[in-house]
Amino acid sequence: MPSSMTEHYSVMGCGTSKVLPEPPKKLQLDMVKKVEPFLGSKNDQYKHFITDSNQTDVKKTYVSPPYPHEYVHCHTENTDSRKNKVARYRAKFDPRVTAKYDIKALIGRGSFSRVVRVEHKASKQPYAIKMIETKYREGREVCESELSVLRRVRHTNIIQLIEVFETQERVYMVMELATGGELFDRIIAKGSFTERDATRVLQMVLEGVKYLHTLGITHRDLKPENLLYYHPGTDSKIMITDFGLASARKKGDDCLMKTTCGTPEYIAPEILVRKPYTNSVDMWALGVISYILLSGTMPFEDDNRTRLYRQILKGKYSYSGEPWPSVSNLAKDFIDRLLMVEPGERMTAAQSIKHPWVVSMAASSSMKNLHRSISQNLLKRASSRCQSTKSSQSTRSSRSTKSTKSRRVRERELRELNLRYQQHYNG
Repeated sequence: MPSSMTEHYSVMGCGTSKVLPEPPKKLQLDMVKKVEPFLGSKNDQYKHFITDSNQTDVKKTYVSPPYPHEYVHCHTENTDSRKNKVARYRAKFDPRVTAKYDIKALIGRGSFSRVVRVEHKASKQPYAIKMIETKYREGREVCESELSVLRRVRHTNIIQLIEVFETQERVYMVMELATGGELFDRIIAKGSFTERDATRVLQMVLEGVKYLHTLGITHRDLKPENLLYYHPGTDSKIMITDFGLASARKKGDDCLMKTTCGTPEYIAPEILVRKPYTNSVDMWALGVISYILLSGTMPFEDDNRTRLYRQILKGKYSYSGEPWPSVSNLAKDFIDRLLMVEPGERMTAAQSIKHPWVVSMAASSSMKNLHRSISQNLLKRASSRCQSTKSSQSTRSSRSTKSTKSRRVRERELRELNLRYQQHYNG
């Protein structure tokens, strides 16, 4: 959960709604319409990489910048400042890009990238372009990770890569523009939210995750901030975004991963103790998301990372406080079957879609409106996190607190924890 949920609330213009067609089963072709390679020196070509937990300063400590949703910090930028930034980044764009797209607005930023809203000059269709600085190793790693995934996928619930331009120091990824805002923005804005609404959301997310897992892709950073609505309408689909930490394995590759990565509150126990792990880490994260979706609170939460990790390793959480007394046992069973400390006991994406609570769309559950309790919990937490961020900036660098996405798992924090629990897990 973000250090300040208000940091991620976005207000953007409407895009044109469209539903992408499903590809034939087992199709794993490059779906990108066009790739514009850099034709200069070959020295700039970044290499494919797979990192492991024995390496230092690998991508686990870095931020995969946002897809087309905007960071809004506790302080907001004025219009003139925004226009100046747009002009500055427009000047940086490669002429091949500006020849096809009009740069409209800066809508997001990360450690090694900027995201801008653009309009295709010929079709007038809005898109987002993610400009990644590949002159830095970390930027190359994030870029390679995302491209290795997005070039292979085409699914209605996954953000679509349109085309790629490559220059000596930057890569420009033209993406679909999701304009409907983040999952929790929509929940707070709604006047009603029931278990049936929750199952509608989870069905879409599970379909996307099932598709990814079928292709050998593990997201490794599933969280509410990475679930966006495609358009502002009530019938909008949910889209999975942000593949900067994803792992893509080809058929026949070792399915086990070793990289220590993720966002602390959503990370699975096996990653914390640096055991080789599978795509079941995504299912743990979906258990956390489901818990938040139904309550507005976190199953595991502590400002102290070590205490947080201990909570996760124990797998101890409760259904106390509002609105849990009004939530069905079937919904709690769904969460319980995902938040299993033992990875092999967790439901897979395919099994989750067939869980009675999801299949029936909570038909046997109470239709009680959970909106008030969920919204109050979300806003209460957002307020406390925002205040926490402000106070922490007085003692830590702004870089370490300016965005939620910098809140990655830190290797040094796991060393003592790992020593303590290694015997238990190896036993």
